[in-house]
Amino acid sequence: MTTAIDTGRPSAGASSGLRQIGASDLHVFPLAISGNVFGWTADVVSTNAILDAYASGGGNFVDTADSYAAGRSEIMIGNWMRDRRNRPDMVVATKVGKSADNPGLSARALTASVHASLERLRTGYVDLLYLHVDDESVPFEETLYAVDELIRAGKVRYFGVSDHTGNRLIEARIASGQMGIAPMVALQNQYNLLHRGEYEGDLARVADRQGLGVMPRFALASGFLTGKYRSRSDIAKNSRGAEAAKYLSRKGLRVLAALDRIAQSHGVPVATVALAWLLSKPNVVAPVASASRADQVADLVAAAALPLTRAQIADLDKVSA
Repeated sequence: MTTAIDTGRPSAGASSGLRQIGASDLHVFPLAISGNVFGWTADVVSTNAILDAYASGGGNFVDTADSYAAGRSEIMIGNWMRDRRNRPDMVVATKVGKSADNPGLSARALTASVHASLERLRTGYVDLLYLHVDDESVPFEETLYAVDELIRAGKVRYFGVSDHTGNRLIEARIASGQMGIAPMVALQNQYNLLHRGEYEGDLARVADRQGLGVMPRFALASGFLTGKYRSRSDIAKNSRGAEAAKYLSRKGLRVLAALDRIAQSHGVPVATVALAWLLSKPNVVAPVASASRADQVADLVAAAALPLTRAQIADLDKVSA
């Protein structure tokens, strides 16, 4: 397995516009399309259209999990790659640990989960495997050994974690070093303009020291940062509005006002600006965002080419603090 030099920062990939994930040789588009709606609010036709629009826009990074729609998300992504014959062109990330069939991160559960994901995805390997939960009921060494065996078998190329504390990241790095096994390369945690505290601080410092590629999830705050939820009536109109309701506050509206100003100056939607702000942060490789319709994808991928000024970044930093 070829490993690139660890710079601790996203870098340009072999193709223009791509970013490197940590110390891996994975180079990805700076926006990962989330499969969390596939098989749930997006049917097969909608899913294929969303993925087609994403790939047409230069995207190559698909993020899913074995628990999304009870595995249907992986099935739909796998069928799409088979039909488009583009598996070699895509970087596929999936998460294990939360499925009803194989919950937790014991060696048995993790190995069974990965094999099931490979079957659903119609592929022989996963590019990036995330530990979806921090399963403290299982010794970290057991989980890491199981991941390493999958890497050695060629079924997983690299791995990362989701929703782990900074201390657990340090434990994992120490354990990997002591056991002589593959270290993690990526971190996925909730991070957006209205949810900064969980990542900024301890997690950010550890990610920087370990050279981890950071993939912010809920990058648009459950859709609030698209600007479509500005009143209680807006929340009531949408089936997913309840998830965004917690952000409908004075602070949330101040952030939207700042996004409105910046979006207007660039002639882009507010969602594009919110994602571009994340991409301006150290070690952030690719925010993870979902689209319910194909016509929403262009706003997401446009963030990769939107250069915010220092003043605009500082304005968003201040209003969202």
